Amino acid sequence: MHRTQGLICVLAILAASTGSLVAQEGAATQPPPKLERPKFQFLRFKEDWSKFGRAREEQGEGVEDEEIWDPIKYMALNEEGDFWVSFGGHMRVRGEGWSDFGFGGGPDNDQVFGLWRLAVHADAHFGENFRVFVEGKSALATDRDLPGGNRALDIDSAALEQAFADLKVMDSEEGMLTLRGGRMALLFGKQRLVSPLPWSNTMRRWDGAAGIYQSGSWTTTGFWTQFAATDKYEFNSSDSTSEFWGVYSSGQVSENLGADLYYLGIDRRTPTFNATSGREERHSIGTRIFGGEGAFDYDVEATYQFGRVGKDDVSAYMFASQFGYRFDCDWDPRAFLGFDYTSGDNKAGGEVQTFNQLFPLGHAFLGYIDAIGRQNIIDLSAGTTASPMERMTVGAAGHVFWRQSTNDAVYNAGGGVLRPGAASSDRYVGVELDFTIKYAFDRHLSALLGYSHFFAGDFIRDSGADDDIDFVYLQSQYTF
Repeated sequence: MHRTQGLICVLAILAASTGSLVAQEGAATQPPPKLERPKFQFLRFKEDWSKFGRAREEQGEGVEDEEIWDPIKYMALNEEGDFWVSFGGHMRVRGEGWSDFGFGGGPDNDQVFGLWRLAVHADAHFGENFRVFVEGKSALATDRDLPGGNRALDIDSAALEQAFADLKVMDSEEGMLTLRGGRMALLFGKQRLVSPLPWSNTMRRWDGAAGIYQSGSWTTTGFWTQFAATDKYEFNSSDSTSEFWGVYSSGQVSENLGADLYYLGIDRRTPTFNATSGREERHSIGTRIFGGEGAFDYDVEATYQFGRVGKDDVSAYMFASQFGYRFDCDWDPRAFLGFDYTSGDNKAGGEVQTFNQLFPLGHAFLGYIDAIGRQNIIDLSAGTTASPMERMTVGAAGHVFWRQSTNDAVYNAGGGVLRPGAASSDRYVGVELDFTIKYAFDRHLSALLGYSHFFAGDFIRDSGADDDIDFVYLQSQYTF
């Protein structure tokens, strides 16, 4: 009996040991968990690769989903790993084809040309409280024979796009305060008023200082800058005659409601608005609310401007809105309806009622042709997006444009006069249709194909050349 019990104990121990070895062997052959990489953002300094990099180093060799760029996303500079640097960039190529650019009227309004851009950056962190971010860029183009030739929007042969230092001076339960100084990109809200202009080949940048305070879901940025305009073949230096400053705060009021509150100031030396010229000192105060409930979403923004241009007062405003609904069916379609209303001058000279659109991302809201800017314009828009297959998004949108005031001009996306107001008394500017197809091959490579058509309205026909505009483009970008 004792021998039988002993044999049973030995067999039990052997079984347990064998099971343990099998379990250990199985665990050893299990692939390591996949590493989570930060999502790429247009403002690359908003990416934090430290958590990914440290997790990758802990896994050591044999990371299952290793990518070619992983080794340069986090490179420790000391044994502790709190001094580190990350490298990255993007390459973008776009071909554009135009027919009757600017509504025709000349021999050089049809052309196909190419644009390409290379940007690389280094993001160096020295402990928890200090970092330096540097981004260089080269933007080039084939010969562009359309009116305006090769513009500052197209060519910036070699440039320092961003170069700033961050110093964290407070980090507590109440909030975190970071001071920033140098050359930087500015992007606020939906980019209706302040954008680094990612669509253009050369983008935008400013030189100055900023303070960024984060508390809970709220981020408040105070800044003072000078605009650094693009010099196509020389270093982009800041313009002391164009100062831009403000305070922008954004956060969540509740689970389904977000809000922006802002004040923006601009000081320029020699602008002209509908025959009123002089030094512009203009102040913009505004708010934006956004969110949604279930399938419904909304975004509403309003801004009022005051100040002076020369000796004359400024009183201008804008209202922008978009309401969307996502249907619960195949292709995940979303339909939207938008309404934009922006003031123009009631008469040439005197009080300025023409809205200053500041530094917008225009075509995202007023059409990809960029014929229309957010000044003296009424826009009724509608459209839809859908995903007929994985990684693909198709979109269609339409805009109907009218002048807000028949005594003011129609302005383009850059703020220039498209047609002077006195050329016609008609309000109706025209209709633009935009069609896009986006496809993401993977997290690095994407493509965008688009076609837009502008049907010239009565105001365009009365004020000069009135051919309809056709615009087609194919763009590919690789981000690393």
